[in-house]
Amino acid sequence: MPSYTAPVKDMQFVLHDVLKVSAQTVPGYDELEANFTSAVLDEAGKIASEVLQPLNVVGDKEGCKLENGVVRTPTGFKAAFDQMKEGGWTALDCNPEYGGQGMPYVLAVAVGEQFTAANMAFNMYQGLTHGAYSAIHAHGTDAQKATYLPKMVSCDWTGTMNLTEPHCGTDLGLMRTKAAPQNDGSYKISGQKIFISAGEHDMSDNIIHLVLAKIEGGPEGIKGVSLFIVPKFIVKEDGSLGERNGVSVGSIEEKMGIHGNSTCVMNYDEATGYLLGTEHKGMRAMFTMMNEARIGVGLQGYAQAEAAYQNAVIYANDRLQGRDVTGAKNPDGPADPLIVHPDIRRNLMDQKSFIEGARAFTFWGANMIDQHVRADDDAAHGIVSLITPVIKGFLTDKGFEYATAAQQVYGGHGYIEEWGMSQFARDARITQIYEGANGVQALDLVGRKLAQDGGKHVMAFFEIVKSFIKENSGNEEYEKSFLDPLKAASKDLQAAGMYFMQNGMKNPNHALAGSYDFMHMFGHVCLGLMWAKMGKAAMDALENGASDTAFYETKIATGKYYMARQLPATGMHLARIESGADTVMALDAASF
Repeated sequence: MPSYTAPVKDMQFVLHDVLKVSAQTVPGYDELEANFTSAVLDEAGKIASEVLQPLNVVGDKEGCKLENGVVRTPTGFKAAFDQMKEGGWTALDCNPEYGGQGMPYVLAVAVGEQFTAANMAFNMYQGLTHGAYSAIHAHGTDAQKATYLPKMVSCDWTGTMNLTEPHCGTDLGLMRTKAAPQNDGSYKISGQKIFISAGEHDMSDNIIHLVLAKIEGGPEGIKGVSLFIVPKFIVKEDGSLGERNGVSVGSIEEKMGIHGNSTCVMNYDEATGYLLGTEHKGMRAMFTMMNEARIGVGLQGYAQAEAAYQNAVIYANDRLQGRDVTGAKNPDGPADPLIVHPDIRRNLMDQKSFIEGARAFTFWGANMIDQHVRADDDAAHGIVSLITPVIKGFLTDKGFEYATAAQQVYGGHGYIEEWGMSQFARDARITQIYEGANGVQALDLVGRKLAQDGGKHVMAFFEIVKSFIKENSGNEEYEKSFLDPLKAASKDLQAAGMYFMQNGMKNPNHALAGSYDFMHMFGHVCLGLMWAKMGKAAMDALENGASDTAFYETKIATGKYYMARQLPATGMHLARIESGADTVMALDAASF
């Protein structure tokens, strides 16, 4: 069975050596001293490895079962969920006014990586609840907040998001779910939603569904969509639970992965719902939840790669196969371990350099969310808005790629269920699809985010890169290994943006055909920036006499690998983009 050990030291490196969180002026960050974050991450790591990880394979094999309208979660899930609630892990960064601990989002993200890597399907129950909490917290009335948030913070009640219908996914303007106004100010919600993660289960007393629907007589298309709070059980004025609402489970989806999470078809039959936010402005409220979820899904992508990588390293060190061509490394045994072979090293270095860069990128994004929310920094919000589709799209594409790369280290054993490696690949696969398929993320990046606010956010990003290079020049080795590759990759990204500006107005397909390559190019530049930051932090630590020289030397070597072997992919993506749309659109539909 696979194992998982929380990479606390790597997380601490990003938080304190790279981001220097406790030295930032963001309100609440003064509490993020290294001893405090270490204690939190160590404790979370124990739960991840000792409680959640052993249940990962249980959830995969047992799945969820629908019995008489109730979904039964896998053996051990409810006890683990209760343990998470009792430890306050569901409330880390929630508002203390509603029972939360009020910690910065960046720390919650670090803890979330551990729980997700250990058991992604399990962590989705509380993760979706947090997203629903955030939407109600941002857009709900005082009465709605008082009614729902305390129970959702504690996860006594859980939450969901209901967007997709059988005939429409991304194009939500096509939805048919209706909301009929009632005299008491409520609405009757009728329709069917599919692919609803945690839509029904046996781990909480109530489930608070956030449902997109169209109010009768409203505008056509997406402009007529509103968001509603639809509880599984009606909540009485005194806060107790009343009658069952008109919402039920039609079936549980049979899926490729995340079997431990109940992905449901939900039927709404004149269910009582309450408007969240403003009429016909449902997408604005839902995007509060979706943007948070997209960062969480990006985290899921690299977290699955992390778990798979850890096990691949163990296997590569244990499995004897062949001899090192430069001389036997295990002369007393029948063969050398796999890890002596250059191609295995290449595979593992690809995984390691991506995962550590992805972690830094995600923590950096979380840090900017804190800057926006806690310090009212609009510039940070602009950068986060720009990079959210990159975090979601690039990190999940690569996360799946490297989960399968870890499987490859095992050879034939990786394909056998007994070894558990296929679960990481199967679970990671959904991350490329839900919360907006990655092609949609690329279109959002190129079609909306680049031009947002006159393009000032992408220009601000380039300025971040340019300033970092300028401020950290002077060390020849560092410049050659880190800054020069970053500069070249950034120029490729700027050239791609220029191509879109010069050609996209004449023919939008020239931009859209290159959008996926642009998203990946942007992802590489972001990870290149992160590795430049990590390389500098590691070199500074060694120069200042850090005791753990091996740790920092490993960081530098891993960073050099990414800059030399991965970052040059921006040149390939630029060549594809500059080839335009003609070859992409050359065939008519009948020719496929």
